[in-house]
Amino acid sequence: MLTRDEAQAILDAQPFSRLVGAELESFGEGRCVVEAPFREELKQHMGIAHGGVIATLADMALTFAGGTVLGPVITSEIKINYIRPAAGDRLIARGEVVGHGRRQAVTRCDIFSVTDGEEKLCAAAQGTIVKVEGQARSSGPST
Repeated sequence: MLTRDEAQAILDAQPFSRLVGAELESFGEGRCVVEAPFREELKQHMGIAHGGVIATLADMALTFAGGTVLGPVITSEIKINYIRPAAGDRLIARGEVVGHGRRQAVTRCDIFSVTDGEEKLCAAAQGTIVKVEGQARSSGPST
């Protein structure tokens, strides 16, 4: 299965992850937390986090969580519900595996905006993550 070092290397190698400022905060069996500072470049025209940024962080957390139990994976499907506008200091995506077999995992994720240390739920997501057969171990999750 995917290790924390492999996950961090994958995150660091993705130009879009670097653009968003995504950081791997927590990583373990069936779980993953990805955070990003909330910067001007991540806002949409109303001054709140762009939905695409929230979905990106959710996809990363969902996929990396699935990778902890399956190894190299890709996202097959993702669904997101936006609950409230996200603003503040940071965005946090907490992903976990709901269930899995040998080749597929169902994962879920809550995405929070953080202002002065107070977290507010801004979105919830669910994804289907599938194992990529025949890939080198270092390929890891692909989001």
